[in-house]
Amino acid sequence: MPMPHHQILVVDDEPDLRTLYELTLLRDGFRVTTAASLSSALHALGQQAFDLIITDMRLPDGLGLNLIRHIKAHHRGERSIVITAYGSAENAVESLKAGAFDYLTKPVELTQFRTVVASALQSPPTSVQAPGTASDHRRKPSSRRGNVGLITAAMDAQQALQCLVGESPGMTMIRERIGKVARSMAPILITGESGTGKELAAKAIHANSHRFDQAFVAVNCGAIPEGLLEAEFFGVRKGAYTGATQDRIGFFQAAHGGTLFLDEIGDLPLATQSRLLRAIQERQVRPLGSTHEESVDVRILSATHKDLAAEVQSGKFRQDLYYRLNVIDLHMPPLRERREDLPALCEALLRRITQESGLGSLSLPPEMLAVLCAEPLPGNVRELENLLHRGVALRDHHGLQLDLPTAGLSRVDAPLTAETVSTTPAAPASGTLPRDLQGHLDRQERDILIQALHETGFNRTAAAARLGLSLRQIRYRIARLSIDVPANTDTPDDVG
Repeated sequence: MPMPHHQILVVDDEPDLRTLYELTLLRDGFRVTTAASLSSALHALGQQAFDLIITDMRLPDGLGLNLIRHIKAHHRGERSIVITAYGSAENAVESLKAGAFDYLTKPVELTQFRTVVASALQSPPTSVQAPGTASDHRRKPSSRRGNVGLITAAMDAQQALQCLVGESPGMTMIRERIGKVARSMAPILITGESGTGKELAAKAIHANSHRFDQAFVAVNCGAIPEGLLEAEFFGVRKGAYTGATQDRIGFFQAAHGGTLFLDEIGDLPLATQSRLLRAIQERQVRPLGSTHEESVDVRILSATHKDLAAEVQSGKFRQDLYYRLNVIDLHMPPLRERREDLPALCEALLRRITQESGLGSLSLPPEMLAVLCAEPLPGNVRELENLLHRGVALRDHHGLQLDLPTAGLSRVDAPLTAETVSTTPAAPASGTLPRDLQGHLDRQERDILIQALHETGFNRTAAAARLGLSLRQIRYRIARLSIDVPANTDTPDDVG
């Protein structure tokens, strides 16, 4: 509900539109000041503080963009919404980069107008506040439910940042940048190699945003069959096709009011990219089988391990969608560029793994940590986690086993705290026989399965197809060999 003390400045040189916005806001209980030019808007800012500024992009004596830059340059706390001409994607992106909270395109629909205003006012401005502005924006966590990767309880903002473990310059910069960009509506493109923690960064952005208590829906774009993409993204109406026996919401509707995280966005086919771009620009989606569009209010975060600029040049990714998604970029450094973070990462990962396994506290001795530091770890943090998870999963009455798959790497026998570590024998040299045939075969099978899972983004259906197995067979092998498969990576075909 709007609070009577919320002060909003509306800037537009067209009297009819200015009056329409003013009356709409007054009916909703806001206090409104209007201005018809950039100079009069700057004068109003000199007289008082506002909670929100709504400005047209083109004004008689300048651009609304200049108003946003003025607010940022003077470290003011007002949030801003920019109204741009229809199809002016460049203006919208430029305003978001300049610091605008969100944008609207003409002709403005009043329902969408109210939604964006309410979203901007869900939490107080970041610095200067109008007198009497509420100081505590934390609300009761929402019980909204979606269908993929949904966080149903608010994650503490600081806790989410601490999940990005490490004090290297690269990780320190990542946490600082997240703190700066989380509270706007600007789309963020998170780049980095597989296993660097792109989804953790997305969750930290969501947890530090004003949408922290709403839905976080994570979607692996590369794991959805192309024929199902439109239905999965936009929903389905009963009877739309054979088998559609009931209405089903899509990812956009599930994330309404919250954040939609599009992982591996570079894997989307061009036809879906076009429909996705329209949904992002218009903030409306049309479910399959429906004749009406539905308004959606989502913050878009996306991630990829690909070079999207190169994909644009080769014609595999739409340039307009790339610019729309890449308003703010966030690059996750690979593990080889932050080796100093390995001790803290190992400690944090082992703590979580042992807690989940119901074991006591374990830590790596220096000599074993040195061996891990010598590992290339091309799979980054995910590979490191799998190595440690494997060591805990293979624990028997002899102790823990750290099985390092790199050929030719020397093994280290050392205790993990009070436990004895027995390392697994390396692959036999040419002309010799393994002393443990089953163990040797299991290790080879395990490494092949892990490689196939990595290459398919842990999509078990795709990995099984590559290896000539059925889904049931690969599930059995994953369970038998104690392979850790990350959550929220299954396609609908994987579930069941």
